[in-house]
Amino acid sequence: MRVGLVLVSHSAKLAEGLADVAKQMAPDVTVRPAGGTPDGGIGTDYDSVVSAVRQADAGSGVVVLYDLGSAQMTAELVVESLDDPGAAVVVDAPLVEGAVAAAVAAQSGADRAGVAQAATDAGRGPGKQETPEAGSVTEETPSDVVRTELTLRNEVGLHARPAASLVRAIAGVEADVRLRFGDDEADAHSVLAIMSLGARKGDRVGVEATGPQAREAVQRIEALAERNFDEA
Repeated sequence: MRVGLVLVSHSAKLAEGLADVAKQMAPDVTVRPAGGTPDGGIGTDYDSVVSAVRQADAGSGVVVLYDLGSAQMTAELVVESLDDPGAAVVVDAPLVEGAVAAAVAAQSGADRAGVAQAATDAGRGPGKQETPEAGSVTEETPSDVVRTELTLRNEVGLHARPAASLVRAIAGVEADVRLRFGDDEADAHSVLAIMSLGARKGDRVGVEATGPQAREAVQRIEALAERNFDEA
């Protein structure tokens, strides 16, 4: 059972559209939109949020994200009214970025605290930094760093769904994995960081991993790239 997500917005269209995006990233995660008022207006509705939280809870808890202050108030009232208030948590995070990051974390099997943390971390930006150029072939150095360089052959490069596929591919692997493109670096466990690199079809991207399962992580990414990130 995976952690569920509820997206509370003043706009039904916004909540529904973002839920669709999150489901693309995390097909096995229950994502429920709770936007607008019952008459189709702009606002939030307590009963709609209650229903969404109940539907999203498959047994592992629910993370609730919101867009504006009054939506936060509604979400918190709902959580407080639950038979088990500990079954859900309201997270202060950017709605769009937080929903994407939380969905991928939930898809990867993170617990409720981990999913909530992923949403929170999404508000801190991708954290790119300058790094030296990655190696051109897979190698293992004396410092147990495993490196490889990939040529992206899938049509959309490292955009949303391929980035999510990469994060899921190394979920649970004991390794710190970084991607390098040009002078920028990104945490390979973060969808938003990967997307921020802007790597497109034909670009060469370096991969560097350290940790007990560094080689396993690199091999999984290489296999995913060989499959064109599972694009149809």
